[in-house]
Amino acid sequence: MTYKIGNRDARIYWLSTQGLAATPTGPLDTMSIIKQLGFVQLDTIQVVSRAHHHIIWSRNQSYREPMMNKLLADERQIFEHFTHDASIIPMDYLPMWQRQFRRKKEQLDRSSWFKGMQNKEGRKAIRKRIEAEGPLSTHSFDTKVAGLKKMWARPPHKLALDYMWYTGELATSHRVNFTKYYDIAERVFPANLHDQNLHDEAQIDWLCISALDKLGVATLREIQEFWDAVSAKEVKAWSIRAAASLMVVETQSADGSWNSAYAPCDIESRLSELKTPTSRLRILNPFDPAVRNRKRLSRLFGFDYRVEMFVPASQRVWGYYVYPLLEGSRFVGRIEIKADRKNNVLYVLNVWLEEGVKWKPQRANKLDAELVRLAKLVSCEAIEWDCPTPSGA
Repeated sequence: MTYKIGNRDARIYWLSTQGLAATPTGPLDTMSIIKQLGFVQLDTIQVVSRAHHHIIWSRNQSYREPMMNKLLADERQIFEHFTHDASIIPMDYLPMWQRQFRRKKEQLDRSSWFKGMQNKEGRKAIRKRIEAEGPLSTHSFDTKVAGLKKMWARPPHKLALDYMWYTGELATSHRVNFTKYYDIAERVFPANLHDQNLHDEAQIDWLCISALDKLGVATLREIQEFWDAVSAKEVKAWSIRAAASLMVVETQSADGSWNSAYAPCDIESRLSELKTPTSRLRILNPFDPAVRNRKRLSRLFGFDYRVEMFVPASQRVWGYYVYPLLEGSRFVGRIEIKADRKNNVLYVLNVWLEEGVKWKPQRANKLDAELVRLAKLVSCEAIEWDCPTPSGA
């Protein structure tokens, strides 16, 4: 018989794998958080705190923003590259990432995006400057976009830097105010990791196994999409090779329906160790891995969520940058907040509760406490409400 996981256990298990079931306190081990998640998405938008900082802070609220660059620039414990988006990845994973450098090169060489980009001689000239001068940012070069400037257009030097970064010839050395500095990969990546030459199948196996471990329960498509470093065909072949270590399970959705997926063979043991999630109310980032897969989020929690920062203002249902509100194992609403770092104020612009959720004093107090904690992350001393509190008691 197929092993079945009820919706309550499925939700708690998902939050546990994502590091959101426990209270976000205690000794801080940033690398353990990153490794538990697999990677953390980078994002340029800073409405309160940038996504990568907020994501880690949500798991341990002793985290502070300068800690990330220390791991990247000083300790070389993480590196930056592309999963489904630009991300920070544990440096220990570098040997299993060699195929991704190769895949990106193959993709870019076929892409119309990079046609007409800086030629090989131009790339060589940029590389020689970095070799001689040390890490450089895009601001160190002055080529211009040719012709009409379109959205997302890049000058030739930026395309060349991106190409060499995607393909693993260059690596992120450090960041200054989020500006990326590129260096020769061999000067950033530890030789004992960079020079490993794992068989491609071994890399695929590791990527699929680790994806399932971090997802807990997943379809083959979800496994493929996790790192976005393997193809659907490669994942299917892996599932056949690894059949003895996999268990087919069914998970119950929020609407009561059942869906088939794969789980590690020790899934029953994992579920038996689950603990009741913290009752805290949490303000999660829109790019938090717990909410990134909108279909999974809707299926497990019945919470329909989307990011709207790239949606025209007139077409937004909620707002520019709206944060999900998680309480225990339930998403209870969403909130629009904005930090004015210059004046040290965190503004609450809007709060929406999910249907059936009431604004009781205890819930209001929980949100107030979380706002205070989040304000500390960005050194805001005051919290101001620019909207009415939700109605309903």
